[in-house]
Amino acid sequence: MSENHTFKYQDQEIAYEKAGNGKPLVILHGWGSSKRAMMPVAQNLAQLRTSYVIDLPGFGDSPEPSGAWAIDDYADAIQAFIESLEEDKVDLLVHSFGGRIMLKLCAREFGKSHVDKVLITGGAGMKPKRSLKFYIRKYTAKILKAPFMILPGSLRAKALGWLRTTAVWKSLGSSDYSKLSGVMRETFVKSVTEYLESSLPNIPHEVLLLWGRNDDATPVYQGQRIEKGINNAALVIIEDAGHYAFLDKPKQFARIAEAFFKG
Repeated sequence: MSENHTFKYQDQEIAYEKAGNGKPLVILHGWGSSKRAMMPVAQNLAQLRTSYVIDLPGFGDSPEPSGAWAIDDYADAIQAFIESLEEDKVDLLVHSFGGRIMLKLCAREFGKSHVDKVLITGGAGMKPKRSLKFYIRKYTAKILKAPFMILPGSLRAKALGWLRTTAVWKSLGSSDYSKLSGVMRETFVKSVTEYLESSLPNIPHEVLLLWGRNDDATPVYQGQRIEKGINNAALVIIEDAGHYAFLDKPKQFARIAEAFFKG
């Protein structure tokens, strides 16, 4: 059985689901996802951990923040949530965008003293390798915008707004980006343009990196980069799994996660 709850952080409501028994485990989902995707992980660990599966602001049942958030804002909110649990330490299990938040949080003094073990799966935050296709899209977008940039401010804003509705423009952008509201678009840009390699040496935790071999959103080389940067990290590859390794290979993922948190 699981229970639905809401946590209030400043003026922001944060929905979360609680399940299981044992030491607290805070679970963070990826960009565009929600606690619903992570609940199977919590259920598989229910005999070992009390899981707090969070809907990050702007996703699932948590409303969008009133203004654009950076990764530090999300880390502040999760820190406040952990403080509210009044536990000595918690474990973390994070996916994709949740990995960015974890890297920020665990490099802080609070994270060093209040977080014990960390499992990252398909974690984001490393600077990606860019393909020729990326640069073609980038410079095509600049060319399309160029004629409108000489217009007065109000006309320029309207013209660029129109441009962003066209099929040509939408074909250039991230599918994640094109579906977002204004606040979440700004949040997305703030998040994906901040790279967190510099945080890695400041993370003393025992970290398990559990990656799908076929992950094309955060490829294995990004997991390898995190492993190299964190002193006490180990990378395990799950074959025939992608970015959602915990859904592609749920039993294998659960066995490895359970062994890690038990150890």
